[in-house]
Amino acid sequence: MSVDNLNWKILKCLQENARMSNAEISRRVGVSSPAVSERIKKMEDAEIIQGYTTFVSPFKTGYQLKAIITLRAFMGMLKPFLEKVKTYDEVVNCYRITGNDNIVMEVVLKNQKHLETFIDQLISYGETRTQIVLSHVIKHSEIKPLK
Repeated sequence: MSVDNLNWKILKCLQENARMSNAEISRRVGVSSPAVSERIKKMEDAEIIQGYTTFVSPFKTGYQLKAIITLRAFMGMLKPFLEKVKTYDEVVNCYRITGNDNIVMEVVLKNQKHLETFIDQLISYGETRTQIVLSHVIKHSEIKPLK
């Protein structure tokens, strides 16, 4: 399925507010509500739209720290880690990457002691590096059409 100009306009609306009604989207993009609904359904079926989500503030829910942790897995420990990382509640995003490090994780933590305990769990899998996030510069930026 191709993403034409009209589909991009619909995607822009949904990326701004996933709860925007089809009627509101139709007003913004200039086609009928049923046409918007049909296009959204087709994009969902084609997995262009992969879901709808709510962004929760970790800080408003009691977490005090957000950190980026990289891991360079020890020989033979990458596969076991890739299974184990799925069980950590602290990990909100995890990427397997190229380069010297194998893994980048975005984590949320209650406090410094929680960070220390979490790192202690990771060091049996590899060498870690931790950076504390101070603020977001770009947050959930929309995906735009290729130029």
